Amino acid sequence: MASSPLSSELHLRNLRAIKVLGNGAMGTVLLVHNYITDPLAHHQFALKVVEKCSVLAKTDADRRARWEVSVLEQLKQKPHSFLPSLIGAFESEEMLAWAIPYCSGGDLNVLRHRQTDGVFSPAVIRFYVAEIICALEHLHKMNIVYRDLKPENILIQSSGHVTLTDFDLSRSLAGKSLKSLLLSSENEFDKHHHRKLTLVKLKKAKSARVTPTTRTDACYSAGERSDSFVGTNEYVAPEVVRGDGHEFAVDWWALGILCYEMLYGTTPFRGKNRKDTLGRILIMPPKFTGKPTSLTDLITKLLDKEPTRRLGYAGGACEIKKHPFFGGLRWDLLTEIVRPPFIPSRDDVESTSKLDDFNITEYFQKVRQVASPLGSPSRDGCGYNEVSLTEF
Repeated sequence: MASSPLSSELHLRNLRAIKVLGNGAMGTVLLVHNYITDPLAHHQFALKVVEKCSVLAKTDADRRARWEVSVLEQLKQKPHSFLPSLIGAFESEEMLAWAIPYCSGGDLNVLRHRQTDGVFSPAVIRFYVAEIICALEHLHKMNIVYRDLKPENILIQSSGHVTLTDFDLSRSLAGKSLKSLLLSSENEFDKHHHRKLTLVKLKKAKSARVTPTTRTDACYSAGERSDSFVGTNEYVAPEVVRGDGHEFAVDWWALGILCYEMLYGTTPFRGKNRKDTLGRILIMPPKFTGKPTSLTDLITKLLDKEPTRRLGYAGGACEIKKHPFFGGLRWDLLTEIVRPPFIPSRDDVESTSKLDDFNITEYFQKVRQVASPLGSPSRDGCGYNEVSLTEF
């Protein structure tokens, strides 16, 4: 199997998979180790594999996979404590694969469901949201808008700190200066405030995750704004639904949705179906119970439907950090906290190494055989497409 590394040298023949961490429309995530240099699997890492025999992998997913690798490469040059970096990448005629550090604590959604009431306390929310803000701030400084913030994409490291993952829906946008943002705020508000909001005709989607679809053929070489409709339905910002184009403020909207879900166990605009959900995003205010608090005030300001009025639009993360909810927080000492709210147990971390290793190439060969009855090829020459997979 001929290969050409995408980035840092990574050879699949030296890797053994311990278990499958997740399957999705784009590919499979495996827990692996290098059995040559680490035969006892003391240093495990996550390997994301995209098979080229997939129809998606030939077009959009291929582009998104390569973009994700490029973002991880950038993060390797400009590392951050709450973001992953590329360990290595591999490309052959059959697949694309890249490795990142393994987060043994699972994702924030799983952690929330483990709580007694399925929600976090304000103190715990404060800790996690503070780290997420720092991660988004770092990405924005690199002119990258994340566009896919949700609990499933927030992983818990073995240390208990967070890591954002999955950058295939992110994109590079030229950053605006603070002055230009302030000058444009009034004009942007006038344009959208007097505009009658109407729902566009929406097609049914099999998944809550929206495939990137460009609304226009505009060239974004000059940066500033994107017209793609991407994200997860319940986390999509109003300007994305309206098709107005969007900037870094979509990440701050998603942060508001995340805060709400962590506090109440559900998202604020969830409807009976996709169209109902997107309609609520456009017109409904978030509903709170009990007395107003600094947290509900933060959520309200992050969920302003007009992006130019949204907290974080003008001043970015610095503006959000000054909100009373974070009063007294030592932002510079977040990484030094040795006892985060939850730390993965040693038993959970070590239990993964007790499984029998399996060869990665052989695994995908077996998947194809199961997907295609009697080994018969599918239309595109690979039965892997026919397997029912869950988005990771």
